[in-house]
Amino acid sequence: MTYINDIKNYPPKNEQEQQDKNVILNCIQLFPHSILLRDNEIAHITGSGFILNRSLDKALFVHHNIRNCWAWTGGHADGDCNLLDVARREATEETGVSVTPISSKVASIDVLPVTGHFKNGKYVNSHLHLSIAYLFVADEADMLAVKPDENSGVEWISVDKIVEGKFTEQDVYLYRKLFKQACVWAAED
Repeated sequence: MTYINDIKNYPPKNEQEQQDKNVILNCIQLFPHSILLRDNEIAHITGSGFILNRSLDKALFVHHNIRNCWAWTGGHADGDCNLLDVARREATEETGVSVTPISSKVASIDVLPVTGHFKNGKYVNSHLHLSIAYLFVADEADMLAVKPDENSGVEWISVDKIVEGKFTEQDVYLYRKLFKQACVWAAED
């Protein structure tokens, strides 16, 4: 399957990504029939999107209802093995804007913990999101739209405002890593 090859061929940028890549590949081996499904209550693959404006100085965030903080977009694969499409679909659904991939290549691989929570009146146990992330650009002039069942706000935030206090330490690390990758790819064009 293409998504497995994309993960296998992904060149980790640091020790964190190397370790997370190993964990994700191990989970794929352990759960070959359910790794793309949220029915897997231990770990499942998600497609994530980090959206930047064309000048790469602002990122588009949603105020996530469950996490109660500003966050990037993304969602469950729900059986779809085209993770770029999953990330693109979620980005548009959660923000209302049309997004264009900066590259079709995976931008980041991360194992993200999800704490137990209630969703639609049902308890969802703690588990892992095996995040396969992509970078997108969008037009700041596009009308933003809240997706009430998932977020309570959508906002462009200056990249230099991605700091602890407004975001968690883990989120700051992740978003800076993605921003840096976007700048590398932009310089290559």
